[in-house]
Amino acid sequence: MKKLILVLLCFVSISSNSQIREWNSSLDAAKDLATIQDKMILMMWEESTLMPLPVIVNGENGKKIFIEDMLTNEYVTNLIWEYFIPVVVSESNYTELFDEIRDHRSTDYINAFNDDTIKILDVNGNILNVEIDASDNYLNITDFILKYALNTSLIKGELLAYRENKNFYSTFRLAAGYVDMASFVLPKVRPEMIALSDIYFNEAQVFLDQGAIEKSELYLQKINLQKIKQQLVLNKPRKVLRQLKRLDSNILNANEAEIAFLYFTAHLLLNDEKSASEWRNKLSLVNLKKANQIIISNE
Repeated sequence: MKKLILVLLCFVSISSNSQIREWNSSLDAAKDLATIQDKMILMMWEESTLMPLPVIVNGENGKKIFIEDMLTNEYVTNLIWEYFIPVVVSESNYTELFDEIRDHRSTDYINAFNDDTIKILDVNGNILNVEIDASDNYLNITDFILKYALNTSLIKGELLAYRENKNFYSTFRLAAGYVDMASFVLPKVRPEMIALSDIYFNEAQVFLDQGAIEKSELYLQKINLQKIKQQLVLNKPRKVLRQLKRLDSNILNANEAEIAFLYFTAHLLLNDEKSASEWRNKLSLVNLKKANQIIISNE
């Protein structure tokens, strides 16, 4: 992150003879590159690139620099390529892409899909930045890159498994992976990443509803517990404790470790070490590390 900040603050003073690098024109190719390079995809509809896209850049000494068109500015383009896989998608692909989401996404998501703003996608093409900030006349591309330049290596295994074989297990694990990853991103990105995880939890739920999964009760409970965990990442421990109290007393043995994790972490977020200590010996080393990350991220 320090390297990214330094590059973004100083790039306007760097001279370069390099040519502007063209964006991808294939979304599938962009997905493949993003998977390999552990990056997010920066996507725009082709029609929205036909007009200049003015942006603001943070220069040295806190100065704001106006760029008439980020699409033809080699410094901005090179930065985008360094931290994202950029792609321009033709309107001819719109119907096919829209048909994949039309009955499975919120109104806000559909609006973000349809508009001309820059979209940040994961390697499966799902939009992260659904909530559009229209408070400024011009996008501050420096702040935008700082916000969304995410490294997805933490969930690389889950992403690969999902792409290779989409089923309940790979979908659920990817959704849970995004919940864990949310504690590593900037606080203002966490709600968006939690919303992204919900896309995959909803998809996992569809697999369960199809009735082809053994131990469906167990996995339904796991989904519900992960949704409670989302509230931990968002620093809402009291809500977590309320939701835990409303759970059926018939918690399956395979989910007891997750219950212990939720209680332990919620109490620590409330600085209630005494209550947390009652659950500590029920946690694995992995869950202790995850709890510690959530605590640190919310300090």
